[in-house]
Amino acid sequence: AANCRDMACIGSLVRPSLWQIRFDFKTVLLLPRIVAAFRGGDDHLLSRVGRFIEQNGFRVLGAHEVAPEILVPEGMLGRAQIAELDRADMAMGFDYLRATGPFDVGQAVVVANKHVLAVEAAEGTDQMLARVAELRASGHVIAPVGSGVLVKAPKHGQDRRFDLPSIGPLTVDGVARAGLAGIAVVAGGTVIAEPERLVQAADRANIFVIGAPIGPER
Repeated sequence: AANCRDMACIGSLVRPSLWQIRFDFKTVLLLPRIVAAFRGGDDHLLSRVGRFIEQNGFRVLGAHEVAPEILVPEGMLGRAQIAELDRADMAMGFDYLRATGPFDVGQAVVVANKHVLAVEAAEGTDQMLARVAELRASGHVIAPVGSGVLVKAPKHGQDRRFDLPSIGPLTVDGVARAGLAGIAVVAGGTVIAEPERLVQAADRANIFVIGAPIGPER
């Protein structure tokens, strides 16, 4: 009604069941394409929703295109520095995400001493970190406290207008509870929420945060 033709999608949503969609006449006509969009991972679904929107006269932008300052910069954030062992875990994490990206699964992995401890799936990063904390408490994680890295990266070929990986103060809290050394993400390809609070929380917990200049499509 206001003649807006550019739009950006922000926030999160729970992937709905196909049967939760309220159909009008137009969506009934699109039903075969909607069913096909649901047969795949989140990026597959979101990119096709974006295509539907654009075919109706809108231009879909990524939130980072509107506000580039929300992206993690390159380099260390905060006082804690990354050790060589952590760099090896970071590199392995990026390699793992690069390999699994085409399957359109999670955007995060936890690696300690070059051993994959957890992979993000439908539960999201916070719940994955809680699982690592539980595994450590039960003795299933033998890596020393203060070792291991949470690595996050966009999926290979991802439509970066939607669902970029993100970190915030809660991520730091989860990493601390999981007994990890730090967080490694793709510089310029990861959203950072409340950066000042994140850095303060990381400094208090002696957790490093790094925006790496490499990505999963290297």
